[in-house]
Amino acid sequence: MDAGYADALNQAVRLLSLRHRARAAALIAPLGLHPGQEAFLLELDRTGPRIQAQLSDALGCEPPSVTLMARKLEASGHIRRAPAPSDKRATVVELTESGQTLADQVKKLWIGLAEETVAGLPDRVVADLPTILTAMSENVVSPGRPAEAGAAAGRLPGADRRQ
Repeated sequence: MDAGYADALNQAVRLLSLRHRARAAALIAPLGLHPGQEAFLLELDRTGPRIQAQLSDALGCEPPSVTLMARKLEASGHIRRAPAPSDKRATVVELTESGQTLADQVKKLWIGLAEETVAGLPDRVVADLPTILTAMSENVVSPGRPAEAGAAAGRLPGADRRQ
């Protein structure tokens, strides 16, 4: 890969990330949510009650961030927290009725954001995007994580391009 292509690719990914996050923040603000809280609610909606440590892993957040989000969402009545029956040191988090209503609203906004994000792209490209973006995300190595995810890209349509 040459430097010009690498620069264009990295800039595109960076700008998409920044713009998507800003647009998401603007969409959820009228619901009284801050960035990250929508993912918290959607994770609970997808999975049902979870231990906070599980939420931290699923959301890719540090435990103190999840604790802070949980406190704020609990204070606004959208979740409830209770000690885990199997481990009193752990806290189980679940949606309340208002939290479920809010998660349903977020899902509608998320559909609109996804449609906005892929507007004008061919259907075949849109169909491949979740797989491609997931592989790209897995290819980005975090400190302390082995660089083994790159092999996943070889299974993607057109993965031999730009190598």
